[in-house]
Amino acid sequence: MVNALVVSDEEDRGLSAGARPDGIDLIVSAGDLPFDYLTDLADRLGCPGVLVPGNHGPDLTGFRERRGLWLRDGLPGAWPGPAGFDDADGRVVDVAGIRFVGLGGCVRYREGPNQWTQREQGRRARSVVRAAQRRTRRDGRPVDVVLTHAPPRKLGDRDDAPHHGFECLHQVVAALRPRLLLHGHIHPYGQPVPDRVIGETRIVNVVGRRTMEL
Repeated sequence: MVNALVVSDEEDRGLSAGARPDGIDLIVSAGDLPFDYLTDLADRLGCPGVLVPGNHGPDLTGFRERRGLWLRDGLPGAWPGPAGFDDADGRVVDVAGIRFVGLGGCVRYREGPNQWTQREQGRRARSVVRAAQRRTRRDGRPVDVVLTHAPPRKLGDRDDAPHHGFECLHQVVAALRPRLLLHGHIHPYGQPVPDRVIGETRIVNVVGRRTMEL
């Protein structure tokens, strides 16, 4: 088991003040947190991280790391994301022994990065599902966690357009059958947020901070 610090959308006062939770093996971010906050967490806790971008974050599309060099669309470029983190958006990544499939961003409601129409996110979802299935056929390892910013439609989302969930996430879960789908974007504002379920997959809103065994 991997002990993960899972964060999203709202900076935790204790962590911002320098708290160091014990026994953390991995930091997971579901988006919309300052990158210097995430970098500081990775430095302080001495562990790797994995993220997907939220709709308030900068554009990370096109960046890939190869042999220690960051490339964007095949050309060298400075990685704008937090040091020590893998970007799982639209990718299959293995971090700290956990296999993630990521789909960041939210439903498009204005101009800006990390926003997708339902159709666009559906295309991205089908592509990453195919990649995950190929990876599983090669090594026999299933996807453990689907990491998203927005939730699946009608499972913890809201009625206003910016906070609609993505319809395609239902198909992603059905195809990959992960143990968990972790998402942010929907602020609870102090209200309890029950977990939801698709089949055997638990859907968890991780806005704020929580510690989870993965």
